[in-house]
Amino acid sequence: MGPPAGVVCSLFFLLPALAAPAENSDFSLEGDYLLGGLFTLHANMKGIVHLNFLQVPKCKEYEVKALGYKLMQAMHFAVEEINNHSSLLPGVRLGYEMVDTCYVSNNVQPVLYFLAQEDYLLPVQEDYSRYVPRVVAVIGPENSEATITVAHILSLFLLPQITYSAIGDDLRDKQRFPAVLRTMPGADHHVEAMVQLMLRFRWNWVVVLVSGDDYGRRNSQLLGERLARHGICVALHEALPTPQPGLAVTPQERRRLGALVDKLCHSSARVVVVFSPDLALHNFFLEVLRRGLTGIVWLASESWAIDLALHNLTELGRTGTFLGITTQSVSIPGFSEFRVRRAQAGGRPPPAPSGTGGTRRWATCNQECDSCRDTLEAFSTALTLSGERVAYSVYSAVYAVAHALHGLLGCSPTRCSKGTIYPWRLLQEIKKVNFTLLGHHIFFDEYGDLPLPLEVVQWQWNLSQNPFRTVASYYPAQRQLRDVRRVSWHTPDGTVPVSTCSKECQPGQMKKSVGIHPCCFECLDCPPGTFLNKTEDEFDCQPCPSNEWSHRRDTSCFQRRLTFLQWDSAATIFVVLLAALGFLSTLATLAIFWRHLQTPMVRSAGGPMCFLVLAALLVAYLMVPAYLGRPTEATCLCRQTFFTLCFTICISCIAVRSFQIVCVFKMARRLPRAYGYWVRYHGPYAFVAALTALKVAIVTAYQLATPTGPTARADPGDPRIMILSCNPNYRMGLLVNTSLDLLLSVAGFSFAYMGKELPTSYNEAKFITFCMTFYFTSSVSLCTFMSVYDGVLVTFLDLLVTVLNLLGISLGYFGPKCYLILFHPERNTPAYFSSVIQGYTMGGD
Repeated sequence: MGPPAGVVCSLFFLLPALAAPAENSDFSLEGDYLLGGLFTLHANMKGIVHLNFLQVPKCKEYEVKALGYKLMQAMHFAVEEINNHSSLLPGVRLGYEMVDTCYVSNNVQPVLYFLAQEDYLLPVQEDYSRYVPRVVAVIGPENSEATITVAHILSLFLLPQITYSAIGDDLRDKQRFPAVLRTMPGADHHVEAMVQLMLRFRWNWVVVLVSGDDYGRRNSQLLGERLARHGICVALHEALPTPQPGLAVTPQERRRLGALVDKLCHSSARVVVVFSPDLALHNFFLEVLRRGLTGIVWLASESWAIDLALHNLTELGRTGTFLGITTQSVSIPGFSEFRVRRAQAGGRPPPAPSGTGGTRRWATCNQECDSCRDTLEAFSTALTLSGERVAYSVYSAVYAVAHALHGLLGCSPTRCSKGTIYPWRLLQEIKKVNFTLLGHHIFFDEYGDLPLPLEVVQWQWNLSQNPFRTVASYYPAQRQLRDVRRVSWHTPDGTVPVSTCSKECQPGQMKKSVGIHPCCFECLDCPPGTFLNKTEDEFDCQPCPSNEWSHRRDTSCFQRRLTFLQWDSAATIFVVLLAALGFLSTLATLAIFWRHLQTPMVRSAGGPMCFLVLAALLVAYLMVPAYLGRPTEATCLCRQTFFTLCFTICISCIAVRSFQIVCVFKMARRLPRAYGYWVRYHGPYAFVAALTALKVAIVTAYQLATPTGPTARADPGDPRIMILSCNPNYRMGLLVNTSLDLLLSVAGFSFAYMGKELPTSYNEAKFITFCMTFYFTSSVSLCTFMSVYDGVLVTFLDLLVTVLNLLGISLGYFGPKCYLILFHPERNTPAYFSSVIQGYTMGGD
């Protein structure tokens, strides 16, 4: 599809006049199809470039830009190589028109000339789809600003434009610039390579210097976004004054340069990124040398990364290390010899006759200009050693057009069908090219870019070495910086220069921001119980999980050591032996009481209720192992339910027994009716059953309100230890389980005290008092101890106090009765008990 039909007429009304030539091009070669070339050859253009003709400088009068001349010769070489190549465009001769753009001041005039026809007029038409301009494609120009200026015009005609070194990301917009292609990666990849280089050497504190034009502003914005994304801070961001070509530096510009270098001298950043055309850098680096600034790593953008004029300032080697991002060096066989050859005898070829594809030439400084070559002879060695970097981009651009023409003309191995070439059709064909050139795959991606690798080069000033040595490579397809080689640093010991606002924190230290830059911080140790995970957050210490702990400045947490009552500890063995003694003594008491069940001594102790107490004691002793070893849900259930229920049964039986004795001897006479109900409805058993049911209700409610399984809690005395227990709130659990038992012990003690005047055989006050007093004081002491200490010792003391209380009941209450039964059988007779009761009754009377 052709270019848009309705072009604004007023825009092109004056174009025929502007396209009129004087001495129209600097370098030319006639051919069937012409390529337009835009190159920067002169660094200092004296005077004003007029708009009504092409200013053609004489080579000997002006400073020639070495790299621009080399690129121009690369286009010349590629065209001659294609013309002499039988398999590509056989029978077709390519020509060219190459013009010096003088940076940006001479862009529009050559473009209008390229678009004009044989009469140098650019007619105003409604539809340019059938319009045939002077050239079929344009190679260049060099920088982004000039390329955009040219592209605004050429894109209206869909005339293919292939730039070899303009990296501006605006050119990726195919709505605005549909006819622009590039034989190098865009700014996105250049900036990415630069940022990855900073990350590789751990530089996070840099200075950014940019030119005041669109190139500097837009690339610095892209760089700033990428630096912020990777945590690299800009210590200083300044714009370089850009002098006018050919004009001396003004006093104001010199003051600005002096102030800028002063800021660099006082900055702690040792890495300076410079995005600027080379035109603005000569005076800047002269000021740097005058001030004696040293110890800097200079990161050059592609615009001056291999600039020979700046490299010719050999004193720059004293200022630090120069690294630049540029295209990959590709050797072009025969180009170095071609570039330095002398003009052939007989001068340039004669003008071609007019006709289809022909062009009439006017005499100017041609491609074989000996005076231009002589001017650049001083750079010949450097140009040869530096390799064909950007030259390959020009070379591949010419070949891309040639391959597109080859396909569009339907060429066979021996001939091509010459015909009219419309720009928009050639553009479509160029976008589809896919071939290999000197080992590299040439094709254009969706943005019109050729994703060739980039290289990081280091400047060297040894005349026998490559002035731009490759130290790393960047691959756009993978977006990776690889193959990093040894860099010769300017530091005394050859180590990588440091450019950080703050020293890197030690492992286990968090960063505390100082000022507005995240790269400026102080380091603080992470306290115990926290750790630092740099991948998540460098500015905050993360707390360890509940079952883990850490020391100060730890980078990870470790598992806390679980502690519980072990079977093999001496204290535990002692308690187990006491429980075994209690169990055996209780079992012996049960046997003795069973054997003497009908004796007065057993009946006075409670009769059948004694067996309920003894059975509960035996079960309680059997629950002791539940306190030992690693707690489980089953052992925790035993501790918190069966154990406390057994103990409650024992205490309630003793309490009701002491109450019953008082009732028999005192209340029977004073309250005979109440005593009758008590006996008739089995008051003792009903009382024990009611208390047991109450305790079951309390325990059940507490179990439903709290977890039943084992829980771990930190040891307050040693946070590296986790106490594994059956209750997350041990104090509350002990209080719930013992509250009713404490009340019963107080009641039992009170009833026993009330019966202190009863007969000796029935008087159990001292035994019950001993049991209840010991239980009460031990429980209160345990609760008091738990209020000031929280550790595994609490569990041990809980078990020890429980076992001692059980022993108190087993030996303190039942022990004296067994002693009388076994060793004083004469006191265990009905006659003896009757005499005691008669004596108490007579004494009471």
